[in-house]
Amino acid sequence: MKLKKHYTSREVAALTGLTARQLQWWDARRLFASAIASHRTEAGGFTERRYTTLDVLELQVLADLRRRGFSIPRLRRLLSTLRDVFRVRLYEAIGDGGPLTLLIGGDQLYARTEDGQLYNLDSPTQAMLMVGEELSMRPLVARERKKRVSGLERSSRRRLPDGG
Repeated sequence: MKLKKHYTSREVAALTGLTARQLQWWDARRLFASAIASHRTEAGGFTERRYTTLDVLELQVLADLRRRGFSIPRLRRLLSTLRDVFRVRLYEAIGDGGPLTLLIGGDQLYARTEDGQLYNLDSPTQAMLMVGEELSMRPLVARERKKRVSGLERSSRRRLPDGG
């Protein structure tokens, strides 16, 4: 992904797999607001919403969670828990190295603090007590959505049989 200062809704849609309509809906419902809101032009139209690089990283994670079956209310709770309980934005908890690391295990999200405490994000009021083997978890990371290959492109990439 080539880093830019701002991305249009169309660019974000291509990078995340979300549609421009989903981004508009998420913005209108205040799940995830764009860095630069759409506004009316002198000609009577509207400008396109713009997103920062950090917004794109967060939207890639949210889109991935959505594809895994996480509901919109659950995504909203995730964002508010990170903000209100742990005082971080989602991008600060993606991968290792931040004050908090998000982990995913099956359909559960966990947060590991720098001092090693582990929290289930469905109930983040008390650290979990781990006894025995650890849960199978991996860090949650932002991934660029792979572009789909259409049937026509796929068939044109096939090799022709030799001697044909």
